[in-house]
Amino acid sequence: MSNNVYKSIELTGSSTESIDDAVRTAIAKASTSVRNIDWFEVIETRGHVEDGKVAHWQVTVKVGFKLED
Repeated sequence: MSNNVYKSIELTGSSTESIDDAVRTAIAKASTSVRNIDWFEVIETRGHVEDGKVAHWQVTVKVGFKLED
C-alpha cells in the first residue's frame, strides 16, 4: 500500500427529492472538474419548508480526493 496525500473541499448540494439525491448531485457536479474523489462525509443537513411541507433538502459534504504525483 502506497502513502497518499488527500485534499478535502466542502460542497453543498440541493434536491427537491431527498438528502441522498442532494449528496449525489454535489458529488456528480464536482466529479466533472475534480479528479480522484475517494470519499465524502456529510457535515450538515438543512431544508426549506413551504406551506408546512419540505420543499427541498440542502446537504453540505466534505469531499476528499487524492493528490496526484
